[in-house]
Amino acid sequence: MQETRLDTARIRAARRVIDPVFLDTPLYRCEALEPGLGCTVSIKLETANPVRSFKARGTEVVASLLADKGSRAVVCASAGNLGQALAWSGRGRGLDVTVVASRFATRAKLDRIRALGAGLELVDGDHEMARERAAAVARYDGIRLVEDSLDIETCEGAATIGLELVDTVPSFDTVLIALGGGALATGVGHVVKALAPGVEVICVQPLGAPAMTHSWRRRRVVTTDSTNTIADGVAGRHPIPAVLDDLLLVADDAVLVQEASIIAGMRMLLDHAGLVVEPSAALGIAAILEDRDRFAGRHVVTIVCGSNVDVDAYHGWVGAAPILGS
Repeated sequence: MQETRLDTARIRAARRVIDPVFLDTPLYRCEALEPGLGCTVSIKLETANPVRSFKARGTEVVASLLADKGSRAVVCASAGNLGQALAWSGRGRGLDVTVVASRFATRAKLDRIRALGAGLELVDGDHEMARERAAAVARYDGIRLVEDSLDIETCEGAATIGLELVDTVPSFDTVLIALGGGALATGVGHVVKALAPGVEVICVQPLGAPAMTHSWRRRRVVTTDSTNTIADGVAGRHPIPAVLDDLLLVADDAVLVQEASIIAGMRMLLDHAGLVVEPSAALGIAAILEDRDRFAGRHVVTIVCGSNVDVDAYHGWVGAAPILGS
């Protein structure tokens, strides 16, 4: 395999600085899902931690390095999950954390960022506008800007999930990974291709936020003017070139799924796995629903990457959702 920006030795070392509460998350076969999906399904549950998403694996690495260097302030842009994670990791290491987010972000995520003690600045635009504002704050205040997916620590923290997959699952054929900025996909993809190269790495993105998938398919950065998806955690418009370069080396495919499939996936995870998840976390199930023949007879691992969801919105989506193909 050609080399990505990531380093497997650093990924193993990252496990030593990540709080154990975020490591070795549940991984299990969910037989109740299988009749409706037509394949063997294992779940890697990245919601069973204090911030209810995988993001803290990366922010733990970032915050540890900053604390070692004597830094005391940091800023990031976030759709909600990264902000919570950085607030949690920074609080434990005495860092002054500022999070810039869209005022249209999920309220539960914004409330949790505040509760964890971070400063929260809201912008009247989408996540890309929040990224621009966070960069401006970092320049003006002379503090560290954490850029999800671009900063290698965020990718290598997420990559520890890959170590746990290849070390514990007896055998699996495919891993389905939610694709947004790319930290999760490039991190897990790097480890899987390095240590279990026969496993197919498939990235999944909403049809309403396709920038990174289009970029992967065309092998160059493709931007979009807007997004239209309930999966706010993966709704980026401007892929990062260095991240795309890594993704091109580790992803076997990138697919787009419809909103109805995402909602049906959320409903299946509730009904058959007892899991309340945010839309981004149901992308893997959505991909299977849309192409059962492709996955028939395979053992598929899907990473359930977050469960920070607005309760009213969740009930609105899932309460009215039929199960596709039922």
